Amino acid sequence: MSSINTRTYESIPAQTVAFLGLGVMGGPMAGHLAKAGHSVTVYNRTAAKAEAWAAEFGPPGRHAATPREAAAGADIVFCCVGNDDDLRSVVLGADGAFAGMKKGAVLVDHTTASADVARELSKAAEALGLHFIDAPVSGGQAGAQNGALTVMCGGDAAAFERIKPVAASFSRAVTLLGESGAGQLAKMVNQIAIAGLVQGLSEAIAFGQRAGLDMEAVLGVIGKGAAQSWQMDNRGKTMIEGKFDYGFAVDWMRKDLGLVLDEAKRNGARVPVTALVDQFYADVQQAGGRRWDTSSLIIRLK
Repeated sequence: MSSINTRTYESIPAQTVAFLGLGVMGGPMAGHLAKAGHSVTVYNRTAAKAEAWAAEFGPPGRHAATPREAAAGADIVFCCVGNDDDLRSVVLGADGAFAGMKKGAVLVDHTTASADVARELSKAAEALGLHFIDAPVSGGQAGAQNGALTVMCGGDAAAFERIKPVAASFSRAVTLLGESGAGQLAKMVNQIAIAGLVQGLSEAIAFGQRAGLDMEAVLGVIGKGAAQSWQMDNRGKTMIEGKFDYGFAVDWMRKDLGLVLDEAKRNGARVPVTALVDQFYADVQQAGGRRWDTSSLIIRLK
């Protein structure tokens, strides 16, 4: 069964592309590229996953043994891996994507990573006659499967315009926000906002339950007013039920908030609520919730 849901694709000329990293996000994203008619070669550290993807989407999908082989001849190389070190491991070195990319090609990195590594790889790409766009995404696994991600980009405007219609295969919005690193910084802003929203929603639901209210009914009312949010609409009911098998894992959120806190130390931003919520997520991890979704913050208040 396909790991992506049906959607309508904009008709654009087919491109030769590569996709590095086939996790819960990358696999569906690469699938949408193939479904849109692009010629896609994939690489994954666990080869069996790349082979399974190619069996589902090939042709035109196929797999390669190294990032360098996957990137050879590609107009655009997309990447979605775990962290800064994972990113360097698939981009740099003798078997990295940069070593296989043709002059003028663009590497688009969808990893949520640091702004520093984005700037580092952008400079390395420029020295090789390549382009680099940092392009972290929001929308989670469901957004990847539905082809409805929001993509926040940093980098050269001309390179961005080349990749935008192709990235639209798995996105509902692809936006350039500034120079290299701007995409990663925008994703940090996104995670700061989400952390505060989820904690606020957790406290509201826990308070209402202690007060003896029918919280499904309450959320149905306040969700039509100023308190409405995506988190309330999509996670409120499951938080009331104590179900946390959806969405973005606590381990991933702590990684992202760590990036936020590191960047805040560098730029002098004050993020006291974010720092506190990060510690609340540490409590959830200690309670065995490393893979629960981020709405599991409410367990601390039960």
